[in-house]
Amino acid sequence: MQPQEKVRFISNWIKDYVNNMPKKAESLVIGISGGIDSSVSSTLSAMTGLKTIVLSMPIKQKSHQHDLSLKHQDWLVKNFKNVEAHTINLDELFLAFNATLSEFDSEHGMANSRARLRMTTLYQVAAANKGIVVGTGNKVEDFGVGFYTKYGDGGVDISPIADCNKTQVWELGKELGILKEIIDAPPTDGLWDDGRTDEGQLGLKYNELEEAMENPNSPNRNKYENIRKQNMHKMEPIPVCIIPN
Repeated sequence: MQPQEKVRFISNWIKDYVNNMPKKAESLVIGISGGIDSSVSSTLSAMTGLKTIVLSMPIKQKSHQHDLSLKHQDWLVKNFKNVEAHTINLDELFLAFNATLSEFDSEHGMANSRARLRMTTLYQVAAANKGIVVGTGNKVEDFGVGFYTKYGDGGVDISPIADCNKTQVWELGKELGILKEIIDAPPTDGLWDDGRTDEGQLGLKYNELEEAMENPNSPNRNKYENIRKQNMHKMEPIPVCIIPN
């Protein structure tokens, strides 16, 4: 399917999902970060014509990341009359959370807590607007290597681009006219004070990950499998203790 067809297909899928809900949602709520995944997902949501609420939720954010988020907000509002945009600064909330749990300090835990505070914020806004939370994860991250925060950015109601790999998301971004600055920006989850990139954390470029996912003989297959194995707990159902009869 060509990018133009895929854009229409995904946007229609979102709209059809809402229209077929037992109690139809009145809004789509999505967090935007200034990255390509959230920019594409929010634009596809806006294309449905349904009320779309986009939230930028900075927590100790690097200025260039937040600037891209705000630029995308402005672009959406200018191009879609059904978009409502808000910036909700979570710095103080995170600092209070961090201070309250200082006895249980963990850099990795606190990085994930940023994503979980954002998830909680999205669901509060969704509840106030009778909406559903739209996910932004792509296929490589959601089903390949599990590169997301459990109950953070992984906590959503629908995942419109989760069957698209990263290079396909970039193609969709170009088709949608997403700002070139966003398309060209190195992908980052924005959860670390040092501004580390996604590819830096993963140790492989996205095209290498995609090739390793599809090719069992890839030179990067073992590295891909090791990352996947560590994160399988995110991608499998929660283990349940079954009591024998």
